[in-house]
Amino acid sequence: MTKAVLIAEDNDDDAMAIRAVLRNAGVTIPLKFVTNGALVVAYLKGTGDYVDREKFPLPSVLLLDLKMPRLDGFQVMAWIKTQKQFRDLLIVVLSGMDELANIREAYYLGARSFLIKPCRVADVRNVLRSYSIYWAPDITSDTP
Repeated sequence: MTKAVLIAEDNDDDAMAIRAVLRNAGVTIPLKFVTNGALVVAYLKGTGDYVDREKFPLPSVLLLDLKMPRLDGFQVMAWIKTQKQFRDLLIVVLSGMDELANIREAYYLGARSFLIKPCRVADVRNVLRSYSIYWAPDITSDTP
């Protein structure tokens, strides 16, 4: 199955900047964008517009803004934490806030990394190196 990065960001300018940083950092797997927390849940569940797993593959990485409409990033992580099938999902929080309480809560809810917006290529490369298996394209072969 193809790997993908699901990016939950409600600000178009931030979404374009994140796309550019990821590409400049060398991310080659598909990037999928949603604009609110309820759409993150729908995407992960494969419901509504996201039922086609060829078009919307399950992500190996979730880049999650904390401040979003409908469900915020904390609510999304709390939901994910109750879903056993997503226990291996790499959650990287993207936030304009670097308050210690938010960082602690994000890690408690399952984030494995926390990046401050605007993200820098060097920061993304550090996450890529630390969790390289999540970011690499799947390689399938018929030969042993």
